[in-house]
Amino acid sequence: MSQQMPERIPGGGVDLSHLASQNRAPQQPAAAGAAPAGAPSAAAHEGRVVDVPSLVMDVTDESFEQVAQLSAVVPVVFDLWAEWCQPCKTLSPIIEQVTREFEGRVLLAKVDVDANPGLAQAFQAQSIPTVVAMVAGRPVPLFQGAVPVEQVRQFFAQLVQLAEQHGVVGRVNAPDAQAEGEQPEAPAEPEIPEAHRPAVDAAERGDFVAAVREWEAVLAKAPADAVAREALVQMKLLQRLSGRTADEIRSAAAAAPTDIAAQLGVADLDVSGGHVEDAFLRLLELFAANEDPGERGTIRERLLELFEVVGVADPRVIAARGRLANLLY
Repeated sequence: MSQQMPERIPGGGVDLSHLASQNRAPQQPAAAGAAPAGAPSAAAHEGRVVDVPSLVMDVTDESFEQVAQLSAVVPVVFDLWAEWCQPCKTLSPIIEQVTREFEGRVLLAKVDVDANPGLAQAFQAQSIPTVVAMVAGRPVPLFQGAVPVEQVRQFFAQLVQLAEQHGVVGRVNAPDAQAEGEQPEAPAEPEIPEAHRPAVDAAERGDFVAAVREWEAVLAKAPADAVAREALVQMKLLQRLSGRTADEIRSAAAAAPTDIAAQLGVADLDVSGGHVEDAFLRLLELFAANEDPGERGTIRERLLELFEVVGVADPRVIAARGRLANLLY
């Protein structure tokens, strides 16, 4: 479900200006060197260095305008994520690492879509993780879904080149930026059990078929491995969505409202995009309306799997599980 870097800044796409104006934060003293309201054109920022608190910052609906102004100095990359999204937990550290590798030529803004629905809607995030950039106030789509580190580096390199073509050639200076002549201390990576390594490697390179196979092999030897079980249902979801667009999935479901496979596909898409209640409601209603035991079993199996993807302790899962129990008995 990834998309290629555009060769130019698109003339259309997502218009974020309305979000900035509607969610204008109270005027606060700008950080040293920060762009003030009504900042001049991108060309005026050539070679400029702006001090920021960090190369990686959390952005909200209210603080978006301030951060968007910095896109006249450097490309600003927006990472749209959610706490429940397992692929986001894989991708976000990679994006942060690559951001720091570019040493102030790129700024990373992290957006929790659950806490900031305005930004999620403005960026038209149909699934997460979604990664979008801004250059001189204009949106540049990058990619969706889990992407390996080398591909992220390629996207960032192309983004910097695109920004240079439009006169955005400044830098940001932050305490966590690499100082000249110094090597940053490598972050401690979580220790991965040797049995998990083939599955993790497959997921990192975007080979979800291999990742599913490897996690199933782990569970065959260790059925009680909770980490492997959680990773397996996440990889199965990504495998089912891989290579399909959101429009394709939704069109198929709209054309065949009683087709089980088509409706399961939309439920997968909704869960991946954070529309958890919509996914559960769709499948529960489909289950209630279906009298075929085999098809009911298929729907129930997918519901149980999506419950694990979201998290069995999630209130939305508890409510949906209760309704499923009522329909069963």
